[in-house]
Amino acid sequence: MWNFLLAFIPRAIVQGIPLLYGSTGEIVTEKSGNLNLGIPGVMYVGAICGVIGSFFYEHSIPEGASMNGVLAILIPMVCCLLGSLLMGILYCFLTVTLRANQNVTGLAMTTFGVGFGNFFGGSLIKLVNSDVPSIALSATSGFFSKSFPFAAKLGWFGKLFLSYGFLTYLAVAVALAASYILNHTRIGLHLRAVGENPSTADAAGINVAKYKYVTTCIGCMIAGLGGLYYVMDYACGVWSNDAFGDRGWLAIALVIFTIWRPNLSVLASFLFGGLYILYLYIPTGMDHMEYQELYKMIPYVVTLVVLVVTSIRSKRESQPPASLGLAYFREER
Repeated sequence: MWNFLLAFIPRAIVQGIPLLYGSTGEIVTEKSGNLNLGIPGVMYVGAICGVIGSFFYEHSIPEGASMNGVLAILIPMVCCLLGSLLMGILYCFLTVTLRANQNVTGLAMTTFGVGFGNFFGGSLIKLVNSDVPSIALSATSGFFSKSFPFAAKLGWFGKLFLSYGFLTYLAVAVALAASYILNHTRIGLHLRAVGENPSTADAAGINVAKYKYVTTCIGCMIAGLGGLYYVMDYACGVWSNDAFGDRGWLAIALVIFTIWRPNLSVLASFLFGGLYILYLYIPTGMDHMEYQELYKMIPYVVTLVVLVVTSIRSKRESQPPASLGLAYFREER
């Protein structure tokens, strides 16, 4: 049993980190009243932008020369954050400035983001004349997935807690920082006021449009790091079109599961990561193949159960921001 946990828990954590980035970014966004269903597309754009930056940096290095570790990490991260930021600005321009429907805009951005990633990913694959439909950025991935050198000497403790790349610890730090800012700072208080009742917040002198723009863009940048993590750490630097699966949607489901609390997302993302790969540990064989598909549904079933329970209890702290998904018309104040 202990050997099973030592093998299963690290895989669940690695699987859950993209979900943690995505859910943290979406929680920050939704606290401002913006419902961004484009998170899967944002994660996709963040990933491909990081891949593009890393690709051109790797191919600019003369043969036989070593890569600069700082640049190998900095270039894809900056490209990822810029790409995600542009997606956030686009979403805000459509929903805050033009007051477009948030649900339709988010779904359109998901479609656009996936298409954007597949187009440029396919272009890079053709550029290198690869025999397989993928790009391998193993040199850059090595810097992202590098763990503490002393982790192997600490036995089970090192394997469970210290055997991950820096983006794993950054995800936890960002989630905890977001939780603190939302609940214990004046900025968080203003943000929650904007999400609950923008008319009242506006009357109190809070710039509603500014808070919506800034927090949505920050949320998109956080979510974009989840896409970069998936490629550079989880997938070992290999980009393949349509390889993300439904992780973006799971991140949105995680927001409901954690009732809009970033600190709970840390453990919940690891739980979802474990549930996501649980079917891999089910006995194989023709008699069990149909059950594997049922096990893949577990994260979504759990989310539905939580949604039903929170709806029945009707506690205010378990509900989403009151103005979530609604455009703010100042003239109607």
